[in-house]
Amino acid sequence: MACVKALAESPGLTSIPSTYNFTQNQHDHEAVSEIDPEDSIPVIDFSLLTSSSPDQRSKVIQDLGKACRDWGFFTVINHNVPEKLMEMTMDACQRFFNLTEEEKREFAGKHVLDPIRCGTSFNASVEKVFFWRDFLKVFVHPEFHSPNKPVGFSEISLEYCKRIRQVARELLKGISESLGLEFCYIERAMNLDSGLQILVANLYPPCPQPELAMGMPPHSDHGLLTLLTQNGICGLQLLHNGKWVNVN
Repeated sequence: MACVKALAESPGLTSIPSTYNFTQNQHDHEAVSEIDPEDSIPVIDFSLLTSSSPDQRSKVIQDLGKACRDWGFFTVINHNVPEKLMEMTMDACQRFFNLTEEEKREFAGKHVLDPIRCGTSFNASVEKVFFWRDFLKVFVHPEFHSPNKPVGFSEISLEYCKRIRQVARELLKGISESLGLEFCYIERAMNLDSGLQILVANLYPPCPQPELAMGMPPHSDHGLLTLLTQNGICGLQLLHNGKWVNVN
């Protein structure tokens, strides 16, 4: 199946094919609500998790536990992943999606557990309605994999994934302690040294009829922890207390 990027760039495209027409189910999609200032998405200051001040650390661990209980989601600031590295990673992913269709087919993969896999929609081989996205999924731990194109992708993604893994480990220490457990409890119980870490890049090309298409279906991530880096374009929503909330 051709990627959505190629479809979106078709000359004179003014409407989407019927196979991308996503009929909303009212039970899945309640109205999007603006966040009450008193009930905003929690913000976790990562620097306080590694603080030498017991009081500061205790407070942020309490905040982290509350965020996990009430939202299952939080924004992380001061996380020590350089902005330049995040920009370079975004650029490397964009350059991957800009490869020719023939080049990307080298990395299509055939099975969900293939260490490098790119494609479109969610599972295009079984879906009747396709989602307006292309993806790249790469297993980066415990064994590091990477497509050999574009130039520099491997080096950039290796550094980025190492830094992100450090952030994840510190967050999990805080979450352990927020549950009244030893800081290393989750790490040991989940055997994180051999646990799977996956780098996923999603591309949502401009759509001529965005009101009819869906980039990703409503879902719960099945992993232990997902760390999202956005490119500044809105679209992500969370289901909170029965309402879809925009993540700005």
